[in-house]
Amino acid sequence: MTQPFELPHFYMPHPARLNPHVDEARAHSTGWAREMGMLEGSGIWEQADLDAHDYGLLCAYTHPDCDAEALSLITDWYVWVFFFDDHFLEMFKRTQDRAAGKAHLDRLPLFMPLDLSTPVPEPENPVEAGLADLWARPVPRMSADWRRRFATATEHLLNESLWELSNINEGRIANPVEYIEMRRKVGGAPWSAGLVEYATAEVPAAVAQSRPLRVLMETFSDAVHLRNDLFSYQREVEDEGENSNGVLVLETFFGCTTQEAADTVNDILTSRMQQFEHTALTEVPALALDNGLTPAEVAAVAAYAKGLQDWQSGGHEWHLRSSRYMNEGARSTAPWQGPTGLGTSSADVRALLASAGAERLRAYTHVPYQKAGPSLIPDIRMPFPLELSPHLDGARRRLADWTHRMGMLSEGVWDEDKLAANDLALCSAGLDPDATPEALDLSAQWLAWGTYGDDYYPLVYGHRRDLAAARLTTARLSDCMPLDGEEVPPAVNAMERSLIDLWARTTADMTPEERLPLKNAVNVMTEAWVWELSNQLQHRIPDPVDYLEMRRQTFGSDLTLSLCRAGHGPAVPPEIYRSGPVRSLENAAVDYACLLNDVFSYQKEIEYEGEIHNSILVVQNFFGCDYPAALGVVHDLMAQRMRQFEHVAEHELPVLYDDFGLSDEARAIMREYVTDLQNWMAGILNWHRHVDRYKAEYLARRAHGFLPDRPPAVPTLS
Repeated sequence: MTQPFELPHFYMPHPARLNPHVDEARAHSTGWAREMGMLEGSGIWEQADLDAHDYGLLCAYTHPDCDAEALSLITDWYVWVFFFDDHFLEMFKRTQDRAAGKAHLDRLPLFMPLDLSTPVPEPENPVEAGLADLWARPVPRMSADWRRRFATATEHLLNESLWELSNINEGRIANPVEYIEMRRKVGGAPWSAGLVEYATAEVPAAVAQSRPLRVLMETFSDAVHLRNDLFSYQREVEDEGENSNGVLVLETFFGCTTQEAADTVNDILTSRMQQFEHTALTEVPALALDNGLTPAEVAAVAAYAKGLQDWQSGGHEWHLRSSRYMNEGARSTAPWQGPTGLGTSSADVRALLASAGAERLRAYTHVPYQKAGPSLIPDIRMPFPLELSPHLDGARRRLADWTHRMGMLSEGVWDEDKLAANDLALCSAGLDPDATPEALDLSAQWLAWGTYGDDYYPLVYGHRRDLAAARLTTARLSDCMPLDGEEVPPAVNAMERSLIDLWARTTADMTPEERLPLKNAVNVMTEAWVWELSNQLQHRIPDPVDYLEMRRQTFGSDLTLSLCRAGHGPAVPPEIYRSGPVRSLENAAVDYACLLNDVFSYQKEIEYEGEIHNSILVVQNFFGCDYPAALGVVHDLMAQRMRQFEHVAEHELPVLYDDFGLSDEARAIMREYVTDLQNWMAGILNWHRHVDRYKAEYLARRAHGFLPDRPPAVPTLS
């Protein structure tokens, strides 16, 4: 069969290595698969299928340094996960039987108890038998923290198969952002990262959820999945009728040829691998210092990072050899002769240097303060009506009084003119049109605090190139939000003073448990401002995926969502908010608003502020295109995110409610929450269209060269 496209030249800087225990792992996994009922008689695999796929070779390449026992166990896990995937395809995807598929998935978590003394049901099929056996083998050696994380990754891997099945049933192809998010769960690379910990070293619980380790796992996952999409396109799309393939997603989004889409997928794959390297070499060492990790903990993190790197190289090598995938022409046919021997088929130094010299360095070559405006504003679709609070005028007056009292207008960052140009009460009036005057004031003040901080960090710390002071400020701001009566430090500037005031009034009637998500949301935002500042000091345009995911945080999305959910009460179970459809709904709304802001703020940020954190600039840099072309891509992505919001609200949420058996009260609350998000998007668009903050004439008058006329008060170490 002719391949649908020519495989691209892959970026792979580290040659693969083969574990010497490969034959033992092959033999063990074959016997284990037969014992679990996965071979003859299963209707899914025969011995020839298992031999041809050669999962022993996969694991020997991806875990080159572990001992024979660990390699055999890891190989069994991969035999199980690929069997699960093929079993789900044959039993539920091909038949499009969602109800039976859900019933099958609902039973599997019962075989992964966090408390190992909990009895498990009697297995009813090879998938259940394999999971029950595997869970009892590595889990006792690992910590409760690892066990919890690995169980979550396994459940995501299983449950998001329903998302794929629903898309197949609807004939729906995901948009690029949705696809990368969901592919991490469906594709199972976070699950693979958990097995890397088992094979190398368990990461310290204190930093397991930190941004640097999260980015290592996510970039690893994205690269693994995008590589797999390139090799498996022919099997998945042409044979199995799959819609979940990155090449198909980009074909559909850009309306381009399959070859062009494949080349773009490879560019994203390269970018994600280089983001992995950047994070490992810059953010992880700082993480170790900031958290005071012991030498043993530092060594564990380093071993884990190396394990992910080995997996990347080994996984590529296996794809070149497995009969499961199309791989004709994947090896380099260039006349240059590089290293030879086992594991070196992808180590093409010419490709490595070309990628490093052209693509990686391009992120650092942007010339700031170029003429960019006025911003081009396309026809932006907004399907939801705008409603404004009748208390707007009073909120404007009271916000001005509050910012004066807090000292925001006397530090040189804002003055009355800037406050008026921002008109944040107008934004609040659209976000929450039914709010009482008191609630509207609180909303406007939170927006003012977040916008002031977003302006403060680059203006004060960016111009001083003082990352240490920014980190100290971030830590002190966290201390301004006590959970249960902790002492609050005396405020030294307007940001601290206003946050202390907002926190006390917002959380007065909350329990410590209710305060924690709100505090975490504020912390996420302020820590993201430090991330922006770090990129600014390095003069590095972010990787596209990293940018969009961090943009949600710098925009204060978690804070906004926490405030929207406040008062919903126990009628809505917390697992509803953690579910895939609700997170998808929220992320679609947030991305729409973030991209919208980037469209309106392009001139302000690029021409007047020398910023690099704007999606249009990120697209320009990644694709090497001009401003109008990049704007077109961002505008299309905005439209796709809005369509996804509508799709989830109309089709996925009702199914979720039925799956969880939600009460009528809970369904009504969730309908109100969807309306809140609709108002949120409509209010933000209206605000951008009317405020002076982004208008060319205002920027020409105020933005260029506007620095504090005196140094704002900042915390000190004394």
